[in-house]
Amino acid sequence: MVDNSPFSLDGVHVLSHPLVRAKLSVLRQASTSSKVFREGIHDISFILGVEASRDIKETIFQGTTPVGATFTGTEIAPSIGLTPILRAGLGMTDAMLSLFPSARTYHIGLFRERVSLQPVEYYSKLPRDPTVELCFLLDPLVATGGTACAAINMIQDWGIPVRSIKFLVVLASETGLQRIHAEFPELEIWVAGVDDNLTNEGLIWPGLGDTGDRLFHT
Repeated sequence: MVDNSPFSLDGVHVLSHPLVRAKLSVLRQASTSSKVFREGIHDISFILGVEASRDIKETIFQGTTPVGATFTGTEIAPSIGLTPILRAGLGMTDAMLSLFPSARTYHIGLFRERVSLQPVEYYSKLPRDPTVELCFLLDPLVATGGTACAAINMIQDWGIPVRSIKFLVVLASETGLQRIHAEFPELEIWVAGVDDNLTNEGLIWPGLGDTGDRLFHT
């Protein structure tokens, strides 16, 4: 389910699936309602989460079925953390919680300054010490990559190594992915789609528009 497109970077996994492409096409449409947009972000996030968790370590346990038979089952071994970047990352959180219902959720607030396009931190709910072993960083869009790099640095400073972070993205620009990979070559990135270009204002082209506005109808 990973794309064999010309765009290729070590550690960057681009999904290739008819359902993902169809749902991404709906998200691109300017006429798509906020309700349908939210549902599309949720569905793609769910698929990203399934694909990104293929190599998660498991533990084995012995159980009993309702008919009295014994079986060998498995559980997810590492403690899971979800870190959505506000506010658009909230649109991906419920899908991930359906996969990892006991995951801890920690919010990071960053916005991109309009003139400099540099990330500005305004909120962090990371506790003093790390409480998880594997962190899923969630952000639907990666344009210049600046916000993502700032968020990854925040998680690293918290005490989570890059090799224990998986970054899930609905749509990214090639430029943004290249910047993130250059700064964090060990980072694992899972993305549903990649666009070639950025506008002079740092927006993905053709893109999806402002994901936060479209999610929350603002």
